[in-house]
Amino acid sequence: MTDVIIIGGGIVGLATALKIKQQRPGLSVVVLEKENRVAAHQTGHNSGVIHSGLYYKPGSLKATNCIRGYDMLVQFCQQEGVPFDLCGKIVVATKQEELPQLETLYQRGLQNGLTKIAKVSVAEMREIEPHVSGVAGIRVPYTGIVDYTAVCEKYADKLRALGGEIHLNERVEQLTPGNTLTVVVTGKATYEAKLVVNCAGLYSDKVAQMTQREPIGLQIVPFRGEYFKLKPHRQHLVKHLIYPVPDPNFPFLGVHYTRMIGGGVEAGPNAVLAFRREGYGKFDIDARELFETLTWPGFQKVAAKYWQTGLGEMYRSFSKSAFTKALQVLIPEIQEDDLEDGGSGVRAQACDRTGGLLDDFSIIETERAINVCNAPSPAATSSLSIGQTVSEKVIQRFT
Repeated sequence: MTDVIIIGGGIVGLATALKIKQQRPGLSVVVLEKENRVAAHQTGHNSGVIHSGLYYKPGSLKATNCIRGYDMLVQFCQQEGVPFDLCGKIVVATKQEELPQLETLYQRGLQNGLTKIAKVSVAEMREIEPHVSGVAGIRVPYTGIVDYTAVCEKYADKLRALGGEIHLNERVEQLTPGNTLTVVVTGKATYEAKLVVNCAGLYSDKVAQMTQREPIGLQIVPFRGEYFKLKPHRQHLVKHLIYPVPDPNFPFLGVHYTRMIGGGVEAGPNAVLAFRREGYGKFDIDARELFETLTWPGFQKVAAKYWQTGLGEMYRSFSKSAFTKALQVLIPEIQEDDLEDGGSGVRAQACDRTGGLLDDFSIIETERAINVCNAPSPAATSSLSIGQTVSEKVIQRFT
């Protein structure tokens, strides 16, 4: 009998397990991870940005957890010797029509407590980033970079030191909730848990549905983000992080430039529908998962609304020259030959039946389970705060 079983060994699952053990050392905690290592999917394919909380609606779970989580993460990295760099970023309006949204971002940042952000003129912007093109910007000194896989491994080390267990290569195949416990069946073993915490990321909806009979009303739609890297001789074009003004109606930030903690500069990502939930390559296809996505009523509504944007993103996926043109909006000097293939990641985006792309974190509770059903960016930055939030819900069940 285990007190708490956490499904998913990504950054949110491990942070939650760590927070539970720190606050209630007497509770037995087991993390089940289907891969042979932690941080194998969303966490390990993360761009490594420490987000400040600039974009998120004041008072939302994203805003409150990002701002609290930012401080917790920075303190954790300082204490545990995980390298990070608060290098800062600028958000650039590249045309006059974007100025109202830039002002909205600035006001939102102030409402979220980011008192050190500053509007910058074209001249000031060029002092920060000499090669950037735009009509105005916001300097955000809080933003940083880190290796989230290294953060995850440190969470795992500290969890084990407190007596928590991490079982790798254990895919959860079945959950049977009962009156007093839940039977958890993996490919290797059967467990009995008083409480299950679902942090399964790209499969969080599938696990959540196992915990209750009624439909949960949402589905994970996977979006792949693909990156290029700047070749070494062109990395001098980017001094910090450079972001565009995001489209307020689309849940992605647009192509941008990101310095990496291990060196180098990433450029991207686009946002295209992935043909499988863990489809990191253009031709990675799972017929059943793709069918589930295409037939989900919510996705059909999203596709009808954003089909033009989606086609543009897909075109950039297959056309390096089109991708380059998108990058040239921020830095005109960038040429196609300056780019080499980078990595990719898949975002687990929850979508409801009406076509709503859930913008905020979503936590669904049942009698025997707590399901973290939507935790996209900035979940990595927010991980210790989300872990704290979920752990408090867990501990309430054991009081």
